[in-house]
Amino acid sequence: MAASSVMQMQFIHLASPMTSLANRSRMIPLHNVKPTPRFHRNASLQVRCMAEEDEKKVQIPELKRNPIPAPNASTKFSDVFAFSGPAPERINGRLAMVGFVAALAVELSKGQDLFTQISDGGVPLFVGTSILFAVASLVPMFQGVTAESKSGDIMSSDAELWNGRFAMLGLVALALTEYVKDGTLV
Repeated sequence: MAASSVMQMQFIHLASPMTSLANRSRMIPLHNVKPTPRFHRNASLQVRCMAEEDEKKVQIPELKRNPIPAPNASTKFSDVFAFSGPAPERINGRLAMVGFVAALAVELSKGQDLFTQISDGGVPLFVGTSILFAVASLVPMFQGVTAESKSGDIMSSDAELWNGRFAMLGLVALALTEYVKDGTLV
């Protein structure tokens, strides 16, 4: 028994007192443990704390945040109508939103499908609406105003883009469905 207690004293126990007895079997022999290095204190280093009694005397300079200036929108015709420019998708999306709602409204009120609406005199109305919306959309773009600058929380420029994309898909789906069905959707 005395020999076993001497053997146990030569090992460092790694497990905490809260661990189970199964984990206490892991012990490291003392001859493998390296001593920790000694660090000497630097006597020349001193730390001082000074506080002022009146908080009004302490003036902490506030960080001034310089907002990143928004890049100026190009007003060149080739930039506005470029493939990745602001005009094509915005104008097409706005026209698709108007067209989708108008097509569904006429279909519900008169019972005409999309192709009948176009053939019964819908082309001049479509062209007039397209010109009106295109001009109304292009005037701010050529003045350098971006849709993002006028964007709000609910009526955001991203929501307009997504609604326009869904309206474009809706018009195509409406036309295909009515073509396959050979009649009105409703």
